[in-house]
Amino acid sequence: MPIKIPEDLPAYDVLTREGVMVMSEDQAARQDIRPLRIGLLNLMPKKIQTEIQFSRLIGATPLQIELSLIRMSEHETKTTAAEHMESFYRPFSEVQDTGEKFDGLIITGAPIEHLPFSEVTYWDELTRVFDWTQTHVHSTFGVCWGGMAMINYFHGVPKHLLPAKLFGIYPLKNLDRTSHYLRGFSDACTIPVSRWTEIRQEDLDKVEGLTTLLADGATGPCLVEDAAHRALYIFNHFEYDSDTLKQEYDRDVASGEKIEVPLNYYPDNDPGQPPTNRWRSHAHLLYGNWINQIYQSTPFDQDDIGR
Repeated sequence: MPIKIPEDLPAYDVLTREGVMVMSEDQAARQDIRPLRIGLLNLMPKKIQTEIQFSRLIGATPLQIELSLIRMSEHETKTTAAEHMESFYRPFSEVQDTGEKFDGLIITGAPIEHLPFSEVTYWDELTRVFDWTQTHVHSTFGVCWGGMAMINYFHGVPKHLLPAKLFGIYPLKNLDRTSHYLRGFSDACTIPVSRWTEIRQEDLDKVEGLTTLLADGATGPCLVEDAAHRALYIFNHFEYDSDTLKQEYDRDVASGEKIEVPLNYYPDNDPGQPPTNRWRSHAHLLYGNWINQIYQSTPFDQDDIGR
């Protein structure tokens, strides 16, 4: 089954051209099944790019997905057209007031790593989102800063500033081949990393109930399961496009910032060559496994979610 998104959302045309199955409202209405309701709380500045990246991954499963785009109520983006935000996004306060429930929710990263959590302008509302997930969302996926924020709020796990930016394609080890979320994973894989902070395994080990599924010595824990809160936290970026790190690198070079060439990204470490995508298959596996686990365990009656 395809993903159901508005036909005038930019992601609709992009994914159609890529061969990802998308459907209109009329097509969805003719299918006598309950779609999975997945929310995307998008905290990234490039909203459209992020919509496409996650739509591509959650739309590649054989299940019908209904995607809802959500924004923070108390924060206005300056990098995406107001018309786009007005047309396709709903503020969290509105979603909360309606009492609606979701089978899954993705909370993205945000380029505010240097700030203490308490100094983020929308932190109070975001903590209300975290609490709300426990009664209105069956499974939550926190990505990069979003995952760090969730694991800090629920468990007090700190993020630590790094002396230099982790930037490039890094190896990961599969630490739990029996995990439903790693079904089909190789013993090792690679993932894009772009961050100035880290979560440390020694801090995770102090918390009962957290299970690290993917990690590496150079970058630390990557994917953590929090069964008690029905959540996954990933601190790196399987969702990235082939050229996302290139865009970051080119932007920093153009602005005159001191930036290292992304590690293990360009062939022969040459920014003049097009980067090679070596993480796409595992990205689809992970998000496909997440969607499948939601399908296997979410209540058929959405009113029962969170009970």
